[in-house]
Order: sequence, then C-alpha cells, then structure tokens
Amino acid sequence: MTELIDRIVSRVGLDRPVAEKAVGIILDFLSKEGPADKVQALLSRLPGHEGLIAAAAGESGGMFASMGGIMGVGARLMGLGLGMGEIQNVIRELMGYCREQGAADALGDIAASIPGLSQYI
Repeated sequence: MTELIDRIVSRVGLDRPVAEKAVGIILDFLSKEGPADKVQALLSRLPGHEGLIAAAAGESGGMFASMGGIMGVGARLMGLGLGMGEIQNVIRELMGYCREQGAADALGDIAASIPGLSQYI
C-alpha cells in the first residue's frame, strides 16, 4: 500500500496522513457495502489494507457520515478536507492501483453491486 499512498501524495497532492485515511475510508466503505466474496478477493490483492481501514475508523465525517452509503463515505472524505476533485482523483488512483494488482474484476463486481457507486468510478 506504500506505493499507492506515494502515488496519491505525488499525483493528487495530499499529505501522507490524509491520503492514508482517504484510502482507508474508501476500503472500509467497500468492505461494508460490497459482496463479501468480491471484497475479500480485492483486499487479498492489497497487502497492508488492514492498517488503513483501522486508521480510517476514527474519521467520522460529521453528521452526514451516519447516513451510510455513498453520501456517508463522501461526508467522511470531505471531513478530511477533500474537495470533489480530490476525492475523484484518489478514487482514480486507487482503481488504477487495484487494476495493476490484478483486482480489476473484483473491483468491477463490487462497483456494480453498490447502488450509485458506478457513477463515481
């Protein structure tokens, strides 16, 4: 995951702790909302994901994060100070990295199973 975080820091321009929390929030969302078998297939290709998900658990995102779903994850990411452009760029980098790790199929299946997610990826 170090390579992914380094990419996000350099390409998106985020501080390392923010990039780590953003990726953790997204992976946490996918693990809660996606089909367990597909999420496991994805996460198995991403060594080090456990620490990022655990670190993201403390990022509440304010009152809208309790809504869950896409709105909740968006609120959590905005709670880190990210704008929509930065969120989209983090997602693009994460998707590209997942594809490079051989998890494109799992990622596509997860996106198709979560209502509203496909419009963001």
